[in-house]
Amino acid sequence: MANEINTEKYIDPKTLDRIKRIDVRARLVVEGFITGKHRSPYNGFAIEFAAHREYAPGDDLRHIDWKVWSKTDRLYIKEYEEETNLKCHILLDCSKSMRYGESTGWSKYDYAATGAASLAYLMQQQQDAVGLVTFSNQIDLNLKASSHPSHLKLIFHELEQVELDQQTDVTDPFLALSSQIRQRGMVVLFSDLFLDPEDLATALSQFRLRGHEVIVFHVMHEDEVAFPFDDNTLFRGLETDAQLHTEPRALRTSYLEAVDRYMKQVKKVCASAGVDHVLLNTSKPLDAALSSYLNFRRKSRRKL
Repeated sequence: MANEINTEKYIDPKTLDRIKRIDVRARLVVEGFITGKHRSPYNGFAIEFAAHREYAPGDDLRHIDWKVWSKTDRLYIKEYEEETNLKCHILLDCSKSMRYGESTGWSKYDYAATGAASLAYLMQQQQDAVGLVTFSNQIDLNLKASSHPSHLKLIFHELEQVELDQQTDVTDPFLALSSQIRQRGMVVLFSDLFLDPEDLATALSQFRLRGHEVIVFHVMHEDEVAFPFDDNTLFRGLETDAQLHTEPRALRTSYLEAVDRYMKQVKKVCASAGVDHVLLNTSKPLDAALSSYLNFRRKSRRKL
């Protein structure tokens, strides 16, 4: 999706893990984009295509839509507008599986919550409204979108108070949310997607049918991606009572093949729904991943 980035320039996840306050983490991640080494991400979400109008003498030639000219032999200008009233709804998975990794450092929830806080901070820098929904198999918290400075502090507070529980289930919660979020805007999902791809497809379609732009940040722990286990290991389910004591090397090939199949299914579901899918690996710098996506998004919009 995006070009490879030299991650040595970015903040090591272990550094962020030592910072307990999530508001400080968020500021470090976002402000790290604009230290002079990286382009500002602030217009990554802000510029929206509005409409065409006929070219008039004095208009900036850079805004001519040459694709339209090639078809009509007439000059039209692309007009853009600042999304000053964009509403972004961040949906954060708080099921038990998001606890993975907490015994050795940064859990999937820590990574996802910091990503959510960073985007909320970024949105407010643009004076956009942002809301937060935490869910497992039900909606646990629903903060309506707001651009007021105190609202951001409330979001940070709630992210630090979350208790992870229950299984992941997006069907009923997202159906309820899609009917509540009536004004067209942006929906951003942070989840490890421990669910059936068909359920994900149904859930995403609820938002897309109502005209929302949807972004899925798929959070996976490095252990889930690489399966680095060697010695006899007892695997316990976080969302079920299942457990398996086995020799991991005998499972590695089949496990990685299963993960690859699932990832392809998820990407296909997202692509079919017109949804951006962004893989977040907890071992990789979060600011690098977000910056890469925002740069990709900016460049894609320029091609419109």
